[in-house]
Amino acid sequence: MNPLNHVAIIMDGNGRWGLKHKKSRNAGHKAGLNTVEKIIKESIKKKIKYLTLYAFSTENWKRPEKEKKYLFNSLENFLITRIEDLHKQNIKLNIVGIKNFSKKLNSLLNFSEKKTFKNTKLQINLALNYGSKSELLYAFKKLNKKKEKINEKNFIKYLQTKNIPDPEILIRTGNTKRLSNFLLWQIAYTEIFFEKKLWPDFNENDYKRIIKDFMDIKRNFGNI
Repeated sequence: MNPLNHVAIIMDGNGRWGLKHKKSRNAGHKAGLNTVEKIIKESIKKKIKYLTLYAFSTENWKRPEKEKKYLFNSLENFLITRIEDLHKQNIKLNIVGIKNFSKKLNSLLNFSEKKTFKNTKLQINLALNYGSKSELLYAFKKLNKKKEKINEKNFIKYLQTKNIPDPEILIRTGNTKRLSNFLLWQIAYTEIFFEKKLWPDFNENDYKRIIKDFMDIKRNFGNI
């Protein structure tokens, strides 16, 4: 049985789900939050220590202003209404990415990280304004500026995930088979599962099936 500490998820398909159900893209984002809650609960049951959710990429700034405003307002509301509950559940919130949002949202993100910093049951890494190419470029520039020897040990010190183990599982929903600039360094030996379901339709049974399939995989890491 393979050890499982870290699951990363590209939560794709919210907007398409909304349109498919003759609603707005924002209705899909709202429905997607329900799935997030379900997966958090199941991760705790499975004793997974790290859950990384790709919530907003550096490329997502290209989306319509109305949609971005809804996403940020939803995140603000989530932090205001749910952070106390997450704290009581011993869940830690960690932001991966550049906090380049409104003063209010940045303040809520900083407060939430600080409040939950010592929690140990589950660490949720929320990837916001995150892009792996930018992350890698930043790390290379820091190495060069500090004139440090270029090796893996020094390099990972400057990644935004420097204190987080690499994921064993990456899940992408939405019937799209690409990585979309997500954790390109960190998933070198990650088992990748592409799911046809749109994110709001993804459920606990899908999650448990993927974990079971992962447990049955023989992981060689280049060995025989």
